[in-house]
Amino acid sequence: MLELRVLSGEEVRQALPMAEAIEAMKTAYAQLSTARATVPLRTPIEVPAHHGLVLFMPAYLAGDDQMAIKIVSVFSDNPARGLPLIHALVVVVDPTTGRPAAVMDGTVLTALRTGAASGAATDLLARPDSHVAAVFGAGVQGRTQLEAVCAVRPIEQAWIYDPKPPAARAYAEEMGARLGIPVRPAATPAEAVREADVICTATTSATPVFDDADLKPGVHINAIGAYTPQMQEIPAETVVRARVVVDHRPAALAEAGDLIIPLQRGLITEDHLEAEIGEIVAGLKPGRTTPEEITLFKSVGVAVQDVAAAAQVLAAAERRGLGSVVAL
Repeated sequence: MLELRVLSGEEVRQALPMAEAIEAMKTAYAQLSTARATVPLRTPIEVPAHHGLVLFMPAYLAGDDQMAIKIVSVFSDNPARGLPLIHALVVVVDPTTGRPAAVMDGTVLTALRTGAASGAATDLLARPDSHVAAVFGAGVQGRTQLEAVCAVRPIEQAWIYDPKPPAARAYAEEMGARLGIPVRPAATPAEAVREADVICTATTSATPVFDDADLKPGVHINAIGAYTPQMQEIPAETVVRARVVVDHRPAALAEAGDLIIPLQRGLITEDHLEAEIGEIVAGLKPGRTTPEEITLFKSVGVAVQDVAAAAQVLAAAERRGLGSVVAL
């Protein structure tokens, strides 16, 4: 008989505090960048008739002996139907036997691990005295982005920009109350970034969401929204003058429009991708080198993040008795 622990989104959230998720991401990235992880490029299946995309993302972390696969879908018509843009499910596999050990909500886990990735990058690359944050995109991802940045830097105020003002106002009210800092809706992208020390972009935009000229020196940017070659959140001018760090070079070069578009235009070469974040965690590459440099962490999402986060969730759930155990 096969027994599976089944965990809801709320149980996933209870089992994985942001600070622990950030440390788990650092460990996972270090294994990825030191050849201790098996990570095939994710397999996409496009569903053009329904404006959708389904991704299959397996990975194995040899260093921690952890394995999982995530199935995540992005269907752009869903919000108009009153449904989430993203749905996801994660299956944890026991690497010693191949037995499926758990099934958990992947939507909350994806938001947590994506936020935690930016938290890890912010911790390694942002100026220590960063105190103003700006977030683009008032969705679920934008919320965990700000939560993670506040976990690693002494953020005193934040801006939120979204093309839908009601969404920005709701975000500002919710996140301000949750984090205990002023969160203000920005009327324009320029207002959002002008004073920002840390910027997080969490949108599905096909064009840059701010102007390069509006950035202050020394800003750190976490770009997590553009995950196809056609999508672009960050101006090419910013990419050219920034110190660029990625989550995984092969994935970034295959999927990150923020980098592929400047590459195709001849504005940068592949050498412009100076480091993987795991190389910085492992001490193989430096983090920030000067107070004035602009640093850019470009993430398209790597399955090691899901494996590390899901393993943490399962361990905590077993200790605390979270979830339901079902027999198949």
